[in-house]
Amino acid sequence: MAESTEQNEAKHDGSSSPGMTDQEKEMAASAHEAFVAGKYDESLKHLEALQELNKEDYKIAMNKAVVEFYTSGQTTTGTLKHALMAMKNQVHTTEDVDGLDDVDNSLLYYNQAIVHYHMRQYSEAISIGEKLYQFLEPFEEKFAQAVCFLLVDLYLLTFQPEKALHLLAVLDKLAVQGSNKNGKGENNSSNKDGGTQRSEFTATIEAAKSKMHQYKVRAYIQMKSSKACKREIKSVMNTAGNSAPSLFLKSNFEYLRGNYRKAVKLLNSSNIAEHPGPIKTGECVRCMFWNNLGCIHFAMGKHNLGIFYFKKALQENDHTCAQLGDGGNGQSKKFTGIPMCALLANKRYELLYNCGIQLLHIGRPLAAFECLMEAVQVYHSNPRLWLRLAECCISANKGGTEQESKGLPCKKGIVQSIVGQGYHRKIVLASQSAQNTIYSEGQSAAIPVASMEFAAICLRNALLLLPEHQQQDTKTENGSKSSSQSGSTESGSENSDVCSGKGPEADKLLSAAPSSPLRKQEVENLRCSILACSAYVALALGDNLMALNHAEKLLLQSKVSGSLKFLGHLYAAEALISLDRISDAIAHLNPENVSDVSMGVLTSEQDQGSDKGDEPVESSGKQTPLCYPSSVTSARAMMLFNLGSAYCLRSEYDKARKCLHQAALMVNTKEIPPEAILLGVYLELQNGNTQLALQIIKRNQLLPSAVQRVSPESRKKPVQPIQLPSSFTQVQRK
Repeated sequence: MAESTEQNEAKHDGSSSPGMTDQEKEMAASAHEAFVAGKYDESLKHLEALQELNKEDYKIAMNKAVVEFYTSGQTTTGTLKHALMAMKNQVHTTEDVDGLDDVDNSLLYYNQAIVHYHMRQYSEAISIGEKLYQFLEPFEEKFAQAVCFLLVDLYLLTFQPEKALHLLAVLDKLAVQGSNKNGKGENNSSNKDGGTQRSEFTATIEAAKSKMHQYKVRAYIQMKSSKACKREIKSVMNTAGNSAPSLFLKSNFEYLRGNYRKAVKLLNSSNIAEHPGPIKTGECVRCMFWNNLGCIHFAMGKHNLGIFYFKKALQENDHTCAQLGDGGNGQSKKFTGIPMCALLANKRYELLYNCGIQLLHIGRPLAAFECLMEAVQVYHSNPRLWLRLAECCISANKGGTEQESKGLPCKKGIVQSIVGQGYHRKIVLASQSAQNTIYSEGQSAAIPVASMEFAAICLRNALLLLPEHQQQDTKTENGSKSSSQSGSTESGSENSDVCSGKGPEADKLLSAAPSSPLRKQEVENLRCSILACSAYVALALGDNLMALNHAEKLLLQSKVSGSLKFLGHLYAAEALISLDRISDAIAHLNPENVSDVSMGVLTSEQDQGSDKGDEPVESSGKQTPLCYPSSVTSARAMMLFNLGSAYCLRSEYDKARKCLHQAALMVNTKEIPPEAILLGVYLELQNGNTQLALQIIKRNQLLPSAVQRVSPESRKKPVQPIQLPSSFTQVQRK
C-alpha cells in the first residue's frame, strides 16, 4: 500500500487548479518532480514558497504534510493522521462532514484511508473507501484502481469476500478500458516517447492482473469455493510464477482441502530469502512461513511439532520488531519511530493466540493460559477466545488427570490404605473427590489466574458477547478447533484465513478476530459449548442453582449435538441431586435420553478446514478422549451407574442393584469407573454382605464375575456413586 500512497499523495503537487498562475504551476511541477526523485527537502522548499503565494489552498498544506512524512522516513504516522484530520475539519467547516462534496477532496480522503489501513483501523478505512467508491467515475484511471485495490484488501482483511469479488470485477473492467486507451500516458509523466510509455503501461496492466488473481484466490479461499479457487491458482502460477506469495496461496489451498503433506512441500519450495523485507512490504515472510507450518501440523494432530513452529514464528516476529524499532516500549501505540508500511508486520498477538490453542491441545493449560491472556487484551470481543481461557482454567484444575487419561479404574481410586494386622486388619476406602472445593481462597475471582472462579467470569463474558437470538445447532467443539485453524495465518497477501460466510448469511457474521468470523450456525454451536462449560464450572464451585440453569438452557437449544445433550442431562442430574430433588434427577438419568454421543468436531467440515478436494483427505489426528463414552451403549451404562446412585440416596437398594447389574453387562470390565465399584461395595455392606464387599474390592471388579463366585449369598448388583460427575463431567473438557 506504500507505493499507492506515494503515487496519489504526490498527485496534487503536479495538478493545476483553475485559479493558479503560471508561476504557481511551475513551482508545483518542480515540487512534484523533486518528490518523485526522492529529494524531499527540495520539494519541501518549493511547497513552502508556493504556500507563501497561496495560503488559502489546503492542498498545498496536505502535500507539505505528506513530504514531511516522507522526510521522516514514513515514521511520523500519528502526526500525519492528525494533520489530515485537521485539514478535513477545515474543508468541512460549513459543509456536511459525511458527504464527499468535492471530487478534488478525494485525495485527502484516500490518504486518510491509507493511514487508517496501516493503523489497523479497518472499519474507519472501509467507510472512507466506500464514500470514494461512489465517486469512481470522475477519477482518473490510476487513482480509481488504487481506491479499488485498497477496498479489496480491506474487505478481505475483514472477511467480506463477496464484496471483494464484486470490486475485482470492477477492476477487470477498468483494466480492459485501460488497455483500449493504450496510447495515453499518465498525465503527470515527463516527456517520454510513446513506445516507452506503452511498454510501461503494459507492464502496469500485467502487474495489476497478477495482483487481481491473487486477491481472487484469497476471496475464494475465504468462501471455500474449491473449483473457482483451483482455476484462479492456475492463473496466479502463470502470472506470478513460483514467487513466495503464489506458493503460499497454493499451499493454503491444499491445506484447506486436507492435503497437508502437499501444503508443507509447497511452503518448503518457496524461496523466502528473495522476498523483500518488512520495511518494503509490511510483511515478515519468515514469520508467516513458520506460522503456516505450525497450522498445518496442528491440523495433522502433531501438536508438539506445531508449537515448535509457532515458537520459531514468535522469535522471527520479535526479531523483525526489534529491527523496526518496536521493542515493546510503547512506541507502536504512538505510531512513531516505525515506518508506516511496517506497522502491519507485527503479528505477535495472532501468534500468541495460535500458541495458546496449540498448548491447550498438548495438555499444558497453564502455558496456554499465559499466551491467551496476552492475546485477549487485543481480541477482547472474541467470545471463542474467552471460552478457550475458561477451558485452560478447567483443564488446570480438574485433577485426577493421570487416571482419567488412561481411562482405567485402578485400586488407588478405591483403596486409600490398609491398617492393622490379622483380625484387626482394616481397609480404608478412598474419600470423596474434592468436587466442591473453593479453588482460590482469599483473593478476588477477577484476578487473571487459572482458577475456576476466573473460568466462570470468562464464560460469562463469552455468553454476553454472543448475539441474543436463540436458534441452536450445536456441535460441541465446532467453535473449538476451527478457531485455532482459522486464526492460524494472518499474513497480508499470503493470508491463509479459513472460511467466511456464503450468500446472504455473509452479512450476519459475528466477528471473532484473529480467526475467521462465526456464521450463524457456528454461533449456536459455540453457545452450546459455553453453556456446557458454564454448567460444569458452576458444579465445581458448588453453585448448583446456576449449574441447573445452564444445563437446562443447554437442553432447550434446538439442535444440540448428542455429546452435549448427554453432558447436559448429567450436569442437570448432579445439580438436582445436590439440591435434594432426586425425583427430577431420575428423569434426567433415564438411559433413553441418550441417543447419540458423537462429538460434533470430528464430523465438522468447517473444522477440518477442507473443501472436499478431489484427492483423499489425510487424517487430522483428532481422537475422542479415552474417558469419554465411545458409544451410545457405554453412555447409557454411565447413565445407569448414576441412576443407581440416585436410587441409593432414596434407599431403593433393589432398584440400584438392578441398574448396576444392567450397566455392568453393557460395558467392558475395564471401562467401569472406580466410583461404580465403590457403590457396589456400599450396596453389599448395606445388605450385610461384608465378605462379598471385600471380594469386590480385592478383585477390583463389579458383577457378574464376583457375584457368580460368591454364589447364592448375593443377587446384589453394584451401581455408580453419587459423586460420579467428577469422572464424567470432566469428559466435556477434552
